[in-house]
Amino acid sequence: MGRTPSTMALPIGSLAPDFELLDVVSQKHYRLDQLVGQRGAVVMFICNHCPFVKHLQSAIVEIAHIYQPQGISFIAINSNDITQHPDDAPDKMQTVAEESTYIFPYLFDETQNVARAYQAACTPDFFVLDAGQKCVYRGRFDASTPGGKEAITGRDLRQALNHLLEGLPPLTEQYPSIGCSIKWKA
Repeated sequence: MGRTPSTMALPIGSLAPDFELLDVVSQKHYRLDQLVGQRGAVVMFICNHCPFVKHLQSAIVEIAHIYQPQGISFIAINSNDITQHPDDAPDKMQTVAEESTYIFPYLFDETQNVARAYQAACTPDFFVLDAGQKCVYRGRFDASTPGGKEAITGRDLRQALNHLLEGLPPLTEQYPSIGCSIKWKA
């Protein structure tokens, strides 16, 4: 199990890179502007096989249930090379989304261009956008890790979302996510 940190390279205040990707559940293509909620969005790079993602999976769904009704949409993107990790293929993504009761689209970034544009490095890697699609947070869900001593709370992501909803400036302390590296194509 690798321990790759997120790059934290997308500047706060920058316009989020646009995309158009296939949602493996609905089989429809979506652009970022079609998915951003009235108050903003959480763009998260996840996958099926990563133990760090599996560790947070149900907590991510719980937080989506709390914040989506408040106008913050959740968008999951899998950018892994499926030749290296066939468990991350679109048909298996659909199964995971249904079994885990995802209430958000699960998009497949086959070209890996979206992960590169966001400078995502690991799964999970979280980006919070305001309603104007500007980045206000990038980093971790919380300090928990598989087998670690910290409880899963979603503290960091919740704080960023609460700041956004309350109209406060972005958090000054933002910590990198730790997870499996994105599996880049050769």
